[in-house]
Formats: sequence, C-alpha cells, structure tokens
Amino acid sequence: MTALLLEIFDTFRNTLDDVAPIIGTLFFFQYVVLKKPLANLEKILVSLLMVVVGLTLFLVGLQEAIFPLGDAMARQLTDPAFLYPAGQTPTYLWDDYLWVYAFGFAIGFATTIAEPALIAVALKAEEISGGAIAAFGLRMAVAAGVAIGVSLGCFRIVSGTTLWTYIVVAYVVVLLQTMRAPKMIIPLAFDSGGVTTSTVTVPLLAALGLGLASTIPGRSPVIDGFGLIAFASVFPIMTVLAYAQFSAWQIRRQSR
Repeated sequence: MTALLLEIFDTFRNTLDDVAPIIGTLFFFQYVVLKKPLANLEKILVSLLMVVVGLTLFLVGLQEAIFPLGDAMARQLTDPAFLYPAGQTPTYLWDDYLWVYAFGFAIGFATTIAEPALIAVALKAEEISGGAIAAFGLRMAVAAGVAIGVSLGCFRIVSGTTLWTYIVVAYVVVLLQTMRAPKMIIPLAFDSGGVTTSTVTVPLLAALGLGLASTIPGRSPVIDGFGLIAFASVFPIMTVLAYAQFSAWQIRRQSR
C-alpha cells in the first residue's frame, strides 16, 4: 500500500510538471496578449486540479492494470501449452495463432466503442450534420476498422512481415476511396483515424504488441512490437469512407 501511494505521489508530481507549460501558455495569452481577466478563475483552478488528479490516477491505472493485462493476455494466448495439445510438436506457423487474431479483433472493437474521444466526435458530427451522420453508425464503422486493423496487425507480428507493405497498401486504398467518397465525410473519416489512438486504445494495443513480439520465437519487441497503433489509425479511415459510400449508394438506389 505504501509503495502504491508513493507511486501516485511521484506520478502526480510528474504530471503537474508536464501540464504546467500548457497552463502557463493559456494564462500568458489570456493576461499578457489578450489582457483580459478570466471569468470564474476559482472554478477554473479547481477544474485544472481535477484534470491533474484524473491524469495521475489514469497513468497509475495504466501501469498497474492495463499494461499487465495486455501483456498477460498476449503471453497466455501464445503459450505453447495453450496452442499445442500434449504430445503435439510446436510448429509456430501463422495459422496456429487464430485465437490471437480473434482477441485482437475483439479488443480493438471493444476499446474503440469505449473511446471517449470517438464518442465526442461522433456526437458532434451528428449534431452539426443535422442527423445526416448517425453517431452510432459512425462509431460502429470506426470500431470495425480498428478491429480489422488490430487483427491484421497481430497477423503481421506473428508472420514477421514488413510493416511498410501493409501501411502503403492501406493508404493507397484510402486515396482511391477518397476520390469516390462524398465530400462531406472525407474530413471526418480522416479525423476518425486520429481519435482512435487515444486514452483507452493506445495503452492496451502497445502492451498487446510488445507482449506478442516478446513471446513469439524469432520476433523482436523493438522491430515487431510496435505498429499496431498505425493499423488502428488507417483502417478506420477505410471503413468510414466505405460506410459513407455504401450509404450514398443506398440513397441513390432508393431514389431510382
């Protein structure tokens, strides 16, 4: 218990150091550049303290729960005792890790649905578009993209293939989709790729990738362990553009 309290205190101090430049910049522009006092200064200061406390607890939670869980799941799913029944010779082929791909798909979908940044963007998109863009449909499209991307990223780690091949091909597909997609959805689709790499998704994917690369024979955590976040960024763009193109096709079909 004492060790945990010391870790919380150290994290709080480090978080305060990290947030201080942001707060200093905001106050500098408010009082020096704009030369106007802040309304509800006391409320703002209390809210800033809450931000620092929240970030502190979040970071401690990552270290104590999310990272160990992601690493543990990767190690258990790639354990030869789990993959190969007693007496079976381990082959370590890509198709021996089907449960890893399934877990990557499920965890990618689940973390994205729970991502606060995506929820905020989806609600704003629905509000500004007057309901033309459904918040639920957008979240589902983004979550499906992340799920596919993470599952494919796990396959890349298992198979040991190069990262740039997947990313180049994915962005070529995105560019081709962009030429045909409705103009209204294009900026939102590209933003959707960014909001997936936020507070909930990134820590778990980083732990999963490093855990896989550490346990699969012949893989390097430095070379192969990273890259899942790149998959989680590009594939939602593809699925959101595809969702918009499918919706536009349905509307044209109904009008005919």
